[in-house]
Amino acid sequence: MLAVISLLIVLTLSILITRIATEALTYTGLSRQSARFQARSAFSGVGFTTSEAEQVVNHPVRRKILMWLMLLGNVGIVTVVSSMVLTFVGASAADTSLRLAMLGGGITALWLAGNSKLVDRWLSRRIARLLKRMTDLDVRDYANVLHLSGEYQIVEMLVRPQDWLANKTLSKLRLRHEGVLVLGIRTADGGYVGAPDGATMISPGDELLLYGRVSAMQKLDERREGIGGNLAHLDAVAEQKQVSEVEHAEAHKPHKDSAEPPETSGAASIVRPGRQY
Repeated sequence: MLAVISLLIVLTLSILITRIATEALTYTGLSRQSARFQARSAFSGVGFTTSEAEQVVNHPVRRKILMWLMLLGNVGIVTVVSSMVLTFVGASAADTSLRLAMLGGGITALWLAGNSKLVDRWLSRRIARLLKRMTDLDVRDYANVLHLSGEYQIVEMLVRPQDWLANKTLSKLRLRHEGVLVLGIRTADGGYVGAPDGATMISPGDELLLYGRVSAMQKLDERREGIGGNLAHLDAVAEQKQVSEVEHAEAHKPHKDSAEPPETSGAASIVRPGRQY
């Protein structure tokens, strides 16, 4: 009987650990859906290779969270297996049936609690307060702040010598008119320029951190120097003007109070030339 109770306690702690890790990963900028998936993957030791997983391992805080999850997950699996063995070894048929019933009832209760929206909100609030008090995690979810959903994403773009972007200043490129913002530049010599101004020169080998519509940035990445590139820039400016007019109209269109806002993924994808992560 004690082994069954120990097993249920271990399962409860496992759920709480993954929930705490989910909240912590969310505070580092991951969407809640991605954070939950990565936390469960690390705790169970599955280790799916996904674009989100690459974003996690390249982030020092997220990597530290997952390392602790993997360690605790291994301990938890060993404890669960040993508890299962102790639960049923040497038990009579009647005791086995009773223990199975208790175990099934406990797991069902945990499953219902784990899928309860009321419990989810209560746990999220408590865990959030705990993390704010006991950690120095940045509690701003930049995925939501920047509205990284749908077409709007953050990308990294490598500038090649033949690109239309190369050897021009930002003021000459007028990327803002295309709906593309340059958030930062990782220069070819390893330096970094944050929030660059119009006088900043874009050189081959620089890596641009951009924010905007994915379709616009993909076209920008494919654009080459010359007259064709200049004409493509003018087309992109005209297209962005139309997009802005549509978005402005949609934003000011009356909507019913009962309409729920669409759910956003909040996942920031990283795009490099020729590769989609």
